[in-house]
Amino acid sequence: MIHFGLLTAILDGWSFEEAVDTAAEMGFECLEVACWPAGKAERRYAGVSHIDAERVLEDDAYAEYVKQYVADRGMHISSLAFYPNTMDPDLSKRAAAIDHLKALIKASAKLGVNLVTTFIGRDQHKTVEENLALFQEIWPPIIRLAEEEGVKIGIENCPMLFGADQWPGGQNLMCTPVLFRKLFELCPSPNFGLNFDPSHYVWQGLDYIQTVYEFKDRLFHIHFKDIKLYPEKLKQCGVLAYPLDYMSPKIPGLGDVDWGAFVSALNDIRYNGDAVIEVEDKAFESCREDVLKSIRLSKRYLDNFIM
Repeated sequence: MIHFGLLTAILDGWSFEEAVDTAAEMGFECLEVACWPAGKAERRYAGVSHIDAERVLEDDAYAEYVKQYVADRGMHISSLAFYPNTMDPDLSKRAAAIDHLKALIKASAKLGVNLVTTFIGRDQHKTVEENLALFQEIWPPIIRLAEEEGVKIGIENCPMLFGADQWPGGQNLMCTPVLFRKLFELCPSPNFGLNFDPSHYVWQGLDYIQTVYEFKDRLFHIHFKDIKLYPEKLKQCGVLAYPLDYMSPKIPGLGDVDWGAFVSALNDIRYNGDAVIEVEDKAFESCREDVLKSIRLSKRYLDNFIM
């Protein structure tokens, strides 16, 4: 049975309590809670923080308050979310991202969530092979900490390759089935898996249904987001253009993901974890009411498929 929820990153400017209450009023079962460190966001939908991970570790009363506030509204936290570049070529940024990710792993254990959703990261100027070597340098200590804390890590498969600032290689290595296999071979830990988002497969020309079947034991968390391709634009610029030149993220139901087939595949493998709406749609960003409308529309559409 799928537990249906919301990623709180779209609720930028809402307090923790407002975000939880909003989701509860809409009938969600769970929340993937955005937990970036305090500071200026480097990109859209990042930098949002509804739970202070460091405070969770230092303040038992705060940690208990967070758990109780969510539970009192009939929900649970599916994951603590933080999507940085842990393989950033800027070593100071890399270190800061890794430090916060480790704090988040410990906070997830303390809150009884036991899942962190994140990116692998990538040095966009290095080859795949060089990044695989970098993964072997950076990630084993992170995974060991997760194992010690009893926390799973779910990697989202977004390539983080949209425009000039992420060119040429993108900022997240774990984005195709070929790379999934390589990374799982390098790190066979049962605590290392996927936060799978089918929308990123649409513009890459990949098969998200086959991935559900092949990697069913590695599916720790699911994102419900959509992407719309513009074939007429693609015919003019080709696949080597910046991806946003020929596609755009949309709310579920307004893009090209076959949601009936995707949810059916999840049912086939008896997926009984959490799946959350991730809203990234510029058509719904002008005001708070539009943001709320985007969540309501997404939920109303997906309620057709989720029992």
